[in-house]
Amino acid sequence: MRPLLPLPLALLAAAPLAAPLAAPLAAQPVRKDAAPADPARVVANAAVRRALDSLRATNAWTLAQQTSVCEIPAPPFKEAARGAEVKRRFETLGLRNVRVDAEGNVIAERPGSGAAGTAAGPTVMFSAHLDTVFPEGTDVRVKRDSSAATGVMLTAPGIGDDCRGLAVLLSVARAMDAARVGTAGRVLFVATVGEEGPGNLRGVRRLFGGPMRDSVDYFISVDGDGLDVTSRAVGSARYKVAFVGPGGHSYGAFGMPNPAHAMGRAIARIADFQVPNAPKATFNVGIVSGGQTVNSIPAEVSMEVDLRSESPQELARLDRLLHAAVDSAVAAEKARYPRSTVALAARWTEIGVRPAAAQTDSAPIVRTALAAGRALGFTPRTTASSTDANIAMSLGLPAITIDGGGRGVGAHALSEHYEDGDRGWLGPQWALVIVTSLAGMR
Repeated sequence: MRPLLPLPLALLAAAPLAAPLAAPLAAQPVRKDAAPADPARVVANAAVRRALDSLRATNAWTLAQQTSVCEIPAPPFKEAARGAEVKRRFETLGLRNVRVDAEGNVIAERPGSGAAGTAAGPTVMFSAHLDTVFPEGTDVRVKRDSSAATGVMLTAPGIGDDCRGLAVLLSVARAMDAARVGTAGRVLFVATVGEEGPGNLRGVRRLFGGPMRDSVDYFISVDGDGLDVTSRAVGSARYKVAFVGPGGHSYGAFGMPNPAHAMGRAIARIADFQVPNAPKATFNVGIVSGGQTVNSIPAEVSMEVDLRSESPQELARLDRLLHAAVDSAVAAEKARYPRSTVALAARWTEIGVRPAAAQTDSAPIVRTALAAGRALGFTPRTTASSTDANIAMSLGLPAITIDGGGRGVGAHALSEHYEDGDRGWLGPQWALVIVTSLAGMR
């Protein structure tokens, strides 16, 4: 097996960030004595062929699942109703040991070919996420346009991200059961919570923070639309930085350090950060807030900052630059008023940290996904993104995120829509071939 790129998680060891999630990236382990099956041979298998034909013939069923699941609200930290319905559907599809863990993840099992249903091959965790970015009260009713030139078009918040992924999970489970596709290894079907920003990957953190971490050999997430594979994890560090002082009248108290001016100095310094094109690194001040009135020196103002890169080292460097920029801005604002004894300070709140990681395109799980696409007649691209797979990759577990087929527009927007086109069924087919190849044919 080829190892992951040797990128230590330096960022997570940096003092301003949370405690490390894991040791540095290690070689990809496959704990069962079996390499992935050749996707071309998997596609030629009679049972798999029946399953693939079924996914194409029952594409309307997949779209119905996508629609009905999406119409159950799942705002951040309130995914329980959608999770309960996915649990019921898992049970209806004949999956075993269906349960909800303490974090809210819905977990179901499809046994391998060992004695009494135990796994005789690798265990594959196959997942999609329940949550959306939209707040409670958002209208999630789905509008369907069957006359669109691009095929069936579904419009609703979250219809692609990640109702499409959930529909792929359900359709693959149904097709494998109906066609009696047998695998040597066990397949875990999982609907996770907390993938989106505020959730900070809390669902997969829970899954891999306990005993399950040592029982999973491959992790696959289905997230969104298209036909590409995310093989590299974009890490992020997000902070709310508050600038705090006593405040006062803009005229009567003039001459003291001003928290708003200090924040302005910090933002100007951030705007001058220099970052490489490769590995890509980004920075953004996305929200600024605070103050009381136009004629008051504010007692508190704040900014929310997002740093990202697929390189742990580059992300750590940006983190150091950010802290230095804030410290420098506070010092400069104090120096502006040398006679003032008024206090001025910066207060940091960590919003979320996601680990960065990377694996080569020669990694077995990536090669399998690419070969599965070719076996079905298309050529996926490899990309970098921030998904549930970040956690698994950072732990050295072979992991990818794949698209669910079709085409999406406007992810994270109220106007988000999904276009099924004339080959939307390729998404579920691709997922089934990857899962079966990794779990091993029986």
